[in-house]
Amino acid sequence: MSTHEHDRSPHDRGPRDRGPRDLSPHSRAATFTCVRCGLTLNEAAPDGARRDHCPSCLHSRHLTDHVDGGPSDCGGRMVPISVAVPRGGDWRVIHRCVRCDELTSTPIRGDDNQLVLMRLAVRPLAQPPFPLEAFGDL
Repeated sequence: MSTHEHDRSPHDRGPRDRGPRDLSPHSRAATFTCVRCGLTLNEAAPDGARRDHCPSCLHSRHLTDHVDGGPSDCGGRMVPISVAVPRGGDWRVIHRCVRCDELTSTPIRGDDNQLVLMRLAVRPLAQPPFPLEAFGDL
């Protein structure tokens, strides 16, 4: 990023540089293609927030450096690995970058694939790191 890009207003930046609630009417028509399934998606989620993952397969692209803030140079595919439910009760998708292994947490959106979300949520119970037969001896 050049030094001049820091001087621009949020409306002069590209749609991927904007914050989650900074969607102008022009950016609502912006689209992107999912890095995994190839769907063409609107950047605006149904609730008006900026979409940062595919609602069908939940994959994303590593565009933000969540450690330092600002844009990321990585650009790797972000794979959904789990869901988390913080104290507020809102579900979040946990992604891992296949290129740099950075972990991120993003809120789910109303049109996210509910079956994929449930598969992520029950995976630790369906595939525990120990044999389930061990419970038979208890």
